[in-house]
Amino acid sequence: MARGRVTRDDWTLAALRALARGGVAAVSVDALAGELDITRGSFYWHFKDREALLVAALELWEQRATADVITRIEPIADPAEQLRVLLETALGADAVAGLEPALLAHSDHPVVAPVLTRVVERRIGFLTGLYRRLGLDADTARRQAVVAYAAYLGWADLRRAAAVVPEAAAEDPRGQAALRHLVEQLSAVR
Repeated sequence: MARGRVTRDDWTLAALRALARGGVAAVSVDALAGELDITRGSFYWHFKDREALLVAALELWEQRATADVITRIEPIADPAEQLRVLLETALGADAVAGLEPALLAHSDHPVVAPVLTRVVERRIGFLTGLYRRLGLDADTARRQAVVAYAAYLGWADLRRAAAVVPEAAAEDPRGQAALRHLVEQLSAVR
């Protein structure tokens, strides 16, 4: 980014990229200022301290990667179509590659834990509701939602290792076929 005016969102997105690269410890004001090509003083126009930046970054992730996705899916009338679109969206390309596995690795951090808990509960709750609308009883729907979420997390981790597992790369034809197969498996309600 060229030197100039940097917004609060610029800082929070840079913090999310740093989290994905190196976890909570990688969210350093000096390092982010260097990445944004701006002085450290700019940070204090937007945030009280590093923890406030972390909170804002995680809240932005929660909004964009969970609330906004659910808002886009909810108007679809058919629950089977909702589930398919949700799975394709979630299992598709990451907005910030590697972020979810990195957040899980820091699930005990006092700033990460409450946001991660809210996100996981909301996502599994939404999935459970979809599986219920598809005819599963409450316990089976919850179990299927947890399995689907575990598959999502595993797929996100595999995408980070796409050099080792080329089928996980979205741009690889084998990756597209594997993704279609995964969506089919998670969409099948028996």
